[in-house]
Amino acid sequence: MSLLTEGLVARGVDVTLFATADSITSARLAGSAPTGYSEDPGLDAKVWEGLHISAAFERADEFDVIHNSFDFLPLTYSGLVDTPVVTTIHGFSSDRIVPVFEKYNSIGYYVAISDADRNARLDYVATVHHGIDMQEFEVGTGARGYLLFFGRIHPDKGTAEAIEVAKQTEMPLIIAGIVQDREYFERFVEPHVDGTRVRYIGPVTSDSRVELLGGARALLHLVNFDEPFGFSVVEAMACGTPVIAHARGSMPEIVNHENGFLVTSLDETVAAVYASEALDGAAVRRSVEQRFDANRMVDDYMTVYREVVEHQRRRRGRARSTS
Repeated sequence: MSLLTEGLVARGVDVTLFATADSITSARLAGSAPTGYSEDPGLDAKVWEGLHISAAFERADEFDVIHNSFDFLPLTYSGLVDTPVVTTIHGFSSDRIVPVFEKYNSIGYYVAISDADRNARLDYVATVHHGIDMQEFEVGTGARGYLLFFGRIHPDKGTAEAIEVAKQTEMPLIIAGIVQDREYFERFVEPHVDGTRVRYIGPVTSDSRVELLGGARALLHLVNFDEPFGFSVVEAMACGTPVIAHARGSMPEIVNHENGFLVTSLDETVAAVYASEALDGAAVRRSVEQRFDANRMVDDYMTVYREVVEHQRRRRGRARSTS
């Protein structure tokens, strides 16, 4: 959201950002919660969510468009205001939340973050892939002597599968990310961590992320669910590192023969590791430079906003003509 906000401001759009009060932005900042929940566990999430969402909708008349990136809860306010609400759906945490989107389907403007993540029961105005700041990443110059797992340690993300691939190829594996499932980590990951063949380095700061991504032979993204999008996938490619991913969810929209391999089995994954050595890092980066740059994302949302404002204008005109 920061990249989108800064890009809109740079294009001359008058933006009010509803975010935590300690946010850094070039837009007008309307801060409710003093900081994020992870920074202050004493904050009651439900209380501050209510204050945050109501702050935006109580000022709805000031805006041409409200862009909701907060999931389904703000939709419950959308029928009470005339301002159109664009909602980016960042995946579905559960099928149980879909009825809320269905209720507001006729008045809402939904954006998917990948074609694979579209729900057949909903209507969408666009698919807008996320973008990253390409200037923050550069092609690595390292020896590419290790495989990399970069993400949360959870069965969905395929950490154990990455360990098995490293074993089969006899290549070192670096595991970076937070432990989201402690039992899974202790049973299937930690016993293999020896500090040499398999290393776990924990969460990675933004300062060391580029060096880590750029130094790998390949990023192993062997997800066991239909992932709506994969930031680490695009970031690795921006560093010139090929990605080997399970062909699930949004991966076929991101990974192609220029930048990696889509696999469905352990044998295919092992073969892809060997084949990845032949991929040129500069070509890997070129494959995502335009498709997943933040400026493209901003342009796509500008198109959505214009279409939504025009559609809302026509809708109001029809309503007046029949009243």
